[in-house]
Amino acid sequence: MRVLLIGTGGREHALAASLAKDPAVTELIAAPGNPGIAQVARLAAVDPMDPAAVADLAVRESADLVIVGPEAPLVAGVADAVRERGIPVFGPGRAAARIEGSKTFAKDVMSSAGVPTAGAYTCETPEEAAAALDKTGSPYVVKDDGLAAGKGVVVTDDRAAALAHAAACGRVVIEEYLDGPEVSLFVVTDGTTAVPLQPAQDFKRLRDGDEGPNTGGMGAYSPLPWTSPDLVPVVLRDVVEPTLAEMRRRGTPFAGLLYVGLAITTDGPKVIEFNARFGDPETQVVLSLLETPLAGLLLAAATGTLAAHPPLAWSPGAAVTVVVAAAGYPGQVRSGDVITGAEAPGIFHAGTGVRDGRLVAAGGRVLACTGTGATLAEAREQAYAKVRNVHLDGAQFRTDIAAKVA
Repeated sequence: MRVLLIGTGGREHALAASLAKDPAVTELIAAPGNPGIAQVARLAAVDPMDPAAVADLAVRESADLVIVGPEAPLVAGVADAVRERGIPVFGPGRAAARIEGSKTFAKDVMSSAGVPTAGAYTCETPEEAAAALDKTGSPYVVKDDGLAAGKGVVVTDDRAAALAHAAACGRVVIEEYLDGPEVSLFVVTDGTTAVPLQPAQDFKRLRDGDEGPNTGGMGAYSPLPWTSPDLVPVVLRDVVEPTLAEMRRRGTPFAGLLYVGLAITTDGPKVIEFNARFGDPETQVVLSLLETPLAGLLLAAATGTLAAHPPLAWSPGAAVTVVVAAAGYPGQVRSGDVITGAEAPGIFHAGTGVRDGRLVAAGGRVLACTGTGATLAEAREQAYAKVRNVHLDGAQFRTDIAAKVA
């Protein structure tokens, strides 16, 4: 099987590493990729936001499967363009990807499907935002309605900061705050059948103790020993299946990866957000534990044959990933600093580049150092051993990823 992977980040490096181990994959091409992905795949040049260019590349490469990693190309319709050329593609079309591309659309789908979630208000003016904040009360949750690379959400007790974020975004969704620990659940689906992956938890705040600004994610771990055994079946019944049925009813079935971000409240699991693709950095831990070959699973979802796919097999161990971010992240990021010590297996490249033959930082979240072990404690030690071996001037990372459960 010839597989074409679209994307440049840590999520795509984790996908590429899993695909490269799949005996069914005869060639793996990544476009445009990054220096880490280049270790396991042949890189090809393409603008991932150009649907026609990606489709042309898929035809030239005689791809048997195209996997679109990031959300922006999905919202731009890249998967549609590839499908129109008769090539199986893992990832929703433009219409279905709106479930991530517009918070308002996602809330409308959830409302129609009866999915448990926070009450919410879409606001376009300062006056509407102020009225919504009065209704929801503190803590205030303000979300950019569109794509924001995981950094469009502010959760704060400061009403002025909430209003400022709303003004900066323009169109926002203001929600009631959902109290309780968060869980990320990935669901592979062909639009009808849904296959859940192992739940994970990520850490959105920049600094230890969940302090500092929201980020795209500073670390993650799996499995989650504190969750109920019936969590996944309940989420499939109450969230995933109604959502997929509603998308089919609308004539825009969702096929690909449905990311369900949950808060485990005293009233049960409630949806914080949907994404239309694998999450980062949860992908690094979840795929590190998946023993089932990945390409066949994603191809089954892309071709509507997921119901016939064998049950998934998982490692009995645990995985922890710790993100190493560049100086300034998540604000004004400093690029170009030289990186050393990033060669070990399990270090996934997110924002890296090559300058004068040396590996350099080229993004906010630079590396995701992932450790596995028989226990969360062992996996955590392995992850932090890799972090300690990396040198990047001004590097930022949390020291408490999975500390409470390991």
